[in-house]
This record gives sequence, C-alpha cells and structure tokens, in this order.
Amino acid sequence: MGKEVKEIIWGNKNEIIFIISASLIAGIFAKLPVLTGINDEFFYTRNIGFLVFPFLAAYFAWKKHISPTKVIISLGTILLLVTYINLLPVNNSSDSIILSCIHLPILLWGILGYIFIGGDFSDLRERTHFLRYNGDLLVMSGLIVISGGLFSAITINLFLLIELDIVKFYTEYITIFGAVAVPMVSTYLVQNNPQLVSRISPLIARIFTPIVSLMLFMFLVAVIIKGKYPTNDRNSLMIFNGLLVGVMALILFSITEVSKDSNRKANTIILLCLSALTIIINCIALVSIVVRINEYGMSPNRIAVLGANILIMMHILLVFKRLLDTAWSKSNIQEVENGIASFLPYYIIWAAFVTLFFPVIFEFK
Repeated sequence: MGKEVKEIIWGNKNEIIFIISASLIAGIFAKLPVLTGINDEFFYTRNIGFLVFPFLAAYFAWKKHISPTKVIISLGTILLLVTYINLLPVNNSSDSIILSCIHLPILLWGILGYIFIGGDFSDLRERTHFLRYNGDLLVMSGLIVISGGLFSAITINLFLLIELDIVKFYTEYITIFGAVAVPMVSTYLVQNNPQLVSRISPLIARIFTPIVSLMLFMFLVAVIIKGKYPTNDRNSLMIFNGLLVGVMALILFSITEVSKDSNRKANTIILLCLSALTIIINCIALVSIVVRINEYGMSPNRIAVLGANILIMMHILLVFKRLLDTAWSKSNIQEVENGIASFLPYYIIWAAFVTLFFPVIFEFK
C-alpha cells in the first residue's frame, strides 16, 4: 500500500486571525506613500524590508512564545533601524547610502533568525532549522506567486470582457496587499504543513547541484582559454559576485537536505566538487576586486564586494574542509551543517557594519 496522503492542516482560529491581521497591517504600511504623500522611490528603497521581516518575526514570537525581554530587544532594534535609515540624507547618487539600503534587509533577516531560534545563539540545530525554513519559504512563496499571477490575469481579463478596466485598481491595491501577504501565508503553510515542500527541496538540490557544477567547470575552461577576467566593468564584477552568492546558497541548501538522503556518499562528493569549483571561482573574483582597487582606488562598492567575498571564501573553505572529512568518513554530515550554521552571524555582523557605518565613514557619498 502507498503512503497515506496527509490532509492540509489549517491551524487554529487565532493563528489564522493573526496571519490575516498582520498581512493587512503590512499592506497598509506598503500604501503609506499614497496615504502620506511620501516619495515612492524614497519609501520603498529604504523600507521594503520592514514590510516583511518584522511581521514574520512577530509571528514566530507569538507562535513560539518568545520571552518579552527578547521581543522588546528585537522591537527596539527594528525601531532604531527604521529611524536611522529614514533619517539618512536624500542622495540618489550616494553609493554608501544605496549599500546601506541593500544590506538592511539582511540585518532584518538576522533579527528574524534571532526570534526564530529563541534568542539562543549557541543552538546550532535551530540555526539549521532556520535555514531549512528559508528554503521552504522560497519554494512555497514561488508557488503562491505563480498561482496569484495566473489568478490575476484571469480576473483582469474577465472584467475586460464586459469593458470594465480594473487594472489600475487591481495593481494599486490587490497586488500590493497580496504581495506583502505572500511571506506571511507561505510561512503559515510551511509551519503547519512541513510535508507540503519537504520533498521538493531535496529534488531541487539533487537536480541543480550537478548542473551548476558542470556550468562552473565550463566557465573556468572558458576563462582559461579566452584569458578574460571580470576586471574591466564594475557592474559585471557585481553580477559575477551575485552569481557566486547564488551558488553558495545552493550549496548551503543542498547540505541541509543531504542528511535526509539515503545516498549520502555520492551527494557528498558532488557537493565537494561544487565547493572546490566555487573556491576557484571566488579566487578569480577576489583577484578581480583587488585589481580594480589597485587601478581606481577605494570606494564603498569595492570595499562592500571585497568584504562579502572574503566572508564567502572563509565560509566555503570551512564547508569544503568538513565535506572532505565527511567524504573520508572522519565525521558525519551533521558537522557540515554545524559549520554552516556557526558562520551565519558573521554575515549579519558585516551587513550591520555596512548598513550603519558605511554612510558615515564615506560621508554619505
């Protein structure tokens, strides 16, 4: 007999009310530019993270019964951040302010993680669960966005059949409220029904890890043959490093799932190869950044990219070492997971440094 298919669990009434209320409040905040006359670009570039992470943190604080002291610490930090980022000078050409806005969501993500793990920094197991939650959240959010897009297209076109154009109203209200509700609804579903995406995540990792490994190998061969390195254009260098971050995320996500797989040895070797290739690619990125700094001097962008790449290099070297030990049966995959989880605070610290100090250090330029 096949496995019994579990029914979807909708949780209790209070939890549903909490999710709906939080989504509505987030939607109202998202409409503040319309309600108050604040410039759209100014508001969304600086406050987009506050429309998501504080509400997710509030959900986990409520669901996990986090102590009032830890909630107050988190809330106070969020209030300080929202005040700081909105008091920065209006200067659209300032790289340091732009970098501060870009890194702020990472810092807010760290606050969400603090609440998720219950404020216990020493609990590596909960940190790993937080990583898995993020993977499940991305999968579920993607499914909801695709479904919502199809629903929106059908709805708009149905009204067009009777010559009623609802595009503007739908975009300005339904889409905005729906967009901010996606993370809340997705979190609610995966927390109450972990089985919904528990099989999708390992499948994604199993398919894309060898494909990405092959792609990186081909890229290295092409770089050697052409002798061309990404050092001439700042935007190309940033895109290149963005790809490295994506590869790093795939490695992390794959490792958190490989412990569930029966064929651990083969998957560990594949991840080991991907890690080695990423180290080589990251070396190319670091050399490229150093070349740009040597040619053009220091700048907020170059320092931010250099700092991020040094962190990624240190992290991937740690992952590679523990994967190597696992492949040689000197340790189990749990040690790899612990290595990943133990490094996460350094990303948060770097994000906090860029967010809070870069504008001041570079005099808002």
